[in-house]
Amino acid sequence: MAERLLTFHYTLRDAAGQVLDTSRGAQPIDCVEGADQIVEGLEKALRDMSAGEQRQVVVPPAQGYGDVATDLVQRVPRGALPVDELRVGDQFQTGPDRHAPIVRVQAIEGDEVVLDANHPLAGQALYFDVELVAARPATKDELSAARGNMS
Repeated sequence: MAERLLTFHYTLRDAAGQVLDTSRGAQPIDCVEGADQIVEGLEKALRDMSAGEQRQVVVPPAQGYGDVATDLVQRVPRGALPVDELRVGDQFQTGPDRHAPIVRVQAIEGDEVVLDANHPLAGQALYFDVELVAARPATKDELSAARGNMS
């Protein structure tokens, strides 16, 4: 089967029902099947849908942002960080490369800071309301662009 361009709207909620993100009120999202542009569990559900279909999808952590990896949580000396003011919840990129990890300040304990490089939604089930707006074969340009985003 040829890879398709999937166009969809979504609303993402947490387990308590709080809206975390949505495409509603804006343009729908495009993704190419198999290009790892969206979480695996959502893409799997979209692949099984027909244009115009709406569905509620629960994505377990293993098919979302994964489980929390304890090795991605580290304590560092406060003086080793290049910022003057830090608050719990602050996020920053660890280097100048656009692919450098993003870390979140999990705790500040005296002269040490606990940094977490896990995705903020790691370890959580994701609750999507999704509508597949359209599905069509992806063009060569769309496939090329999607493959370029995979690196």
